[in-house]
Amino acid sequence: MKRIESVLLALVLVAPLAAGGAALAADEGVVLKQEETAGSYCHMKFPAIRRSTLGDDQVALNDSSSDNVVDFYGPCDEDPTGKDQIENQRLEQQHRMEGSTAGESGRRVYGRRKWSL
Repeated sequence: MKRIESVLLALVLVAPLAAGGAALAADEGVVLKQEETAGSYCHMKFPAIRRSTLGDDQVALNDSSSDNVVDFYGPCDEDPTGKDQIENQRLEQQHRMEGSTAGESGRRVYGRRKWSL
């Protein structure tokens, strides 16, 4: 009987620790997490995905000390390496690449010529 009580006591003490570890694993990489509306709306900051891994199946976050940080407002269950973040950061990267040449003053327009007679 004492053994059963000891095992049950151990399970009761270990279960919350295991659950807390799972919660920490879900927030891995998150630098800041503030719940604005209980359980639904959060302000989070986490490192951006490394550019070199954006096209890979296994994306990796920048180092947490990096200046490249995502300032996110939205659902509290957002995953820094989830599908939504991958798509958003790919799109952002594409806009940066296009913005480096497009929209500059004095840019050249190819395919059009002004003819003077």
